[in-house]
Amino acid sequence: MSLPTLAIVGRPNVGKSTIFNRIVGTRQAIVEDTPGVTRDRLYGRATWLAREFAVIDTGGIDIGDAPLVTQITEQAEVAIQEADVILFIVNVENGVTDADERVAQILYRADKPVILAVNKVDNAERRNDVFDFYSLGFGEPLPLSGTHGIGLGDVLDAVFAKFPDEDHSDEDDSIKFSLIGRPNVGKSSLVNAILGENRVIVSPMEGTTRDAIDTKFSANDADFTMIDTAGLRKRGKVYEATEKYSVLRAMRAIDRSDVVLMVLNAEEGIREQDKRVAGYAHEAGRAIIIVVNKWDTIEKDNHTMSDFENLIRSEFQYLDYAPVVFVSAKTHQRLTNLPEMILQASENQSRRIQSSVLNDVLNEALLVTPTPTVNGKRLRIYYMTQVAIKPPTFVVFVNDPDLLHFSYERFLINQLRDTFDFTGTPIHLIARSRQ
Repeated sequence: MSLPTLAIVGRPNVGKSTIFNRIVGTRQAIVEDTPGVTRDRLYGRATWLAREFAVIDTGGIDIGDAPLVTQITEQAEVAIQEADVILFIVNVENGVTDADERVAQILYRADKPVILAVNKVDNAERRNDVFDFYSLGFGEPLPLSGTHGIGLGDVLDAVFAKFPDEDHSDEDDSIKFSLIGRPNVGKSSLVNAILGENRVIVSPMEGTTRDAIDTKFSANDADFTMIDTAGLRKRGKVYEATEKYSVLRAMRAIDRSDVVLMVLNAEEGIREQDKRVAGYAHEAGRAIIIVVNKWDTIEKDNHTMSDFENLIRSEFQYLDYAPVVFVSAKTHQRLTNLPEMILQASENQSRRIQSSVLNDVLNEALLVTPTPTVNGKRLRIYYMTQVAIKPPTFVVFVNDPDLLHFSYERFLINQLRDTFDFTGTPIHLIARSRQ
């Protein structure tokens, strides 16, 4: 199910990014301290009242030297198209400005609920100035201090009152996957080739309220739902040309997927944007398959494939668990392998291991490589248990969580991978004090 999404909009320099960082900073989630995993401030996740939601920081969109009017319009466009609720930020220090009114005019035309928050209300004297913002026409303006977090709870309560209700009626047992990657890596051609190869399309169905269409099909005795990463159909030239917007759409698709196919272009190699999107999929705990498309266009010798895979492993060190497949949408080379690989990755992502078996593996690992000593204090591991799937998540009970160094954590994860088939899925390991 797609996460409810909040977009933060407003003119420049009203404190949008500060508020974004404070909201996302409340997130209670497992994040690996892994080199190479980059985060994009444009899009994040947070938790409020035990419910997870997505946050878009339109202040993070770099328009370069574009005129102010163009920048405001583009930021509001992102919010209108992608969000369930819009948080409109203004600044009490400047009062109502022409730029605020321009944003308001754009939001009037949006069929989305808008919460108006007045930032930098850091003391009681400024609260009286908040009433001036009633003139924008969005109801009661809520006072807020992004710097100190004052009023943030009231703002999030108002946001959640406008979020759509959780609806599980459309849940099904199909494996949901998406193809992500930079423009022109051949995602659309791969989609068409996959569907044409299987020739068993059941029906198109609505994926979200944002004009995306998902496609259901069957293959290898399994049901699949291909999530449309194209997103919205109607776009302006600037919107299509800006890479960050395509990243945003990919991240939306990742949130709805069980398995992510990270598509690379064999002709162009690996780019920075590939790393950003792959890093987000990894942090989100999705199963990942790396798909190298346009392999038919490459001149090859006996080492070409292994050399390219070594390059992938070097650039995506944190994706050492992800299988790599070299395909061609044009010739359909190895496309028949994809449904089985997706199915296997999905099964591995949902794999559960009994605690008794886990602790046998743990005891053997401790015999092979004893726990390290840090500042004269030895790490002691007492017990391991699995607490979640999608991704497989394990808790190890220790004498002091600070003693579990990243290198030994990696050793334990590798022991799990050597013993059980977790190909295609990340593994999360959490240290907890026995007390």
